[in-house]
Amino acid sequence: MKKTLLFLAVMLLFITNSYSQASFSTGALNVEVDEYGGIALYTPDGTYQLYRAAVLVASSPTTVFNYKLDADVEEPTVLVDNPTLSDFEIYGAYNNEYSEEPPDVIARLRAFGWNDGAFTIVKFTIENNEATAINASAGLDIIPYLNEEYGYDSVSYNSAEGVIRFHRGAEVNMGMKLLSASLSSLYSFEWYDEYEADTSYWNWMNTGALQPLYASETADGPVTITAQDPVVLDPGASFNVYYAMALGADEPTMLSNITAAIEKYNILITSVEDPGTSVKGLRLEQNHPNPFRQSTEISYNLPDDGFVSLKLYNVIGNEVATLVNADQSKGPHTMNFNAHDLPAGVYYYTIRFNNQISTNKMFLIK
Repeated sequence: MKKTLLFLAVMLLFITNSYSQASFSTGALNVEVDEYGGIALYTPDGTYQLYRAAVLVASSPTTVFNYKLDADVEEPTVLVDNPTLSDFEIYGAYNNEYSEEPPDVIARLRAFGWNDGAFTIVKFTIENNEATAINASAGLDIIPYLNEEYGYDSVSYNSAEGVIRFHRGAEVNMGMKLLSASLSSLYSFEWYDEYEADTSYWNWMNTGALQPLYASETADGPVTITAQDPVVLDPGASFNVYYAMALGADEPTMLSNITAAIEKYNILITSVEDPGTSVKGLRLEQNHPNPFRQSTEISYNLPDDGFVSLKLYNVIGNEVATLVNADQSKGPHTMNFNAHDLPAGVYYYTIRFNNQISTNKMFLIK
């Protein structure tokens, strides 16, 4: 029986892998991340509500990075000392070395928490470790465990709020919301043994629809798969995916906690979260101001003379502008970008220099 097997799995994780897990308690929510990036949520009384949520990265119908078949440790899961962006933070990075099957990606996870908040914000940075570009779609594989019970619960989509709701009668509600993009697919099905196949994941991540309601009718309970539109990733390039996860005694309380998470998210993305990345001397700064309404400055530093390409992409990986495409001299450079002809949204700007690549995110508001 699934409940018994997964309960034993949870206990086994506590006993054998506690050294490789990290957890924190905000006072209103406990968050735990295991050694391979599986996220669990439980209430302060120790009652689990989420057995596992884990990242998915799909690049073709037969190549999907997933928790069970692929994930291995790139960097250990740890509780961050003295976090600067939140009151609590967990960090870990995971690769595909368990299977050595494509896609060869590194998924870096950061889970943020705040005192007395019944929510967490989880950031995944998806990095292409392949020798060639991939078309990467990210999502989650979610197994709810409401009040430590499986089965006969429902998964519904609140389209007005963009929130996935997990609920069973008058029991605790759990909600999840993709913050950094729009959901392109949402699909739930009844759990079955060894459902984790690449072709199945691909199909679930590419339904092209947001399932409004799934009601479990067995003791096995639902598995929910999410996805967003794919992003073109050159070798070494990366993109960020943010999810809010929250609990509440009922739907209004859960939605209120999701709203509180959104407020923290807006602070996260406008803070100096990624103060520029450095790759072999190449440095790309965060654009300023960010967010911006029409124009913004982008600065970068070149370690030597050479040819520079700086391009802008939308959230689905389509190139929307070429900002620099020329030979430039060693040292600092700044250019002004005017986005008057672009719609509001999230964009990525990528610099390429002597086979080095660096990417940052910008936010256009109007």
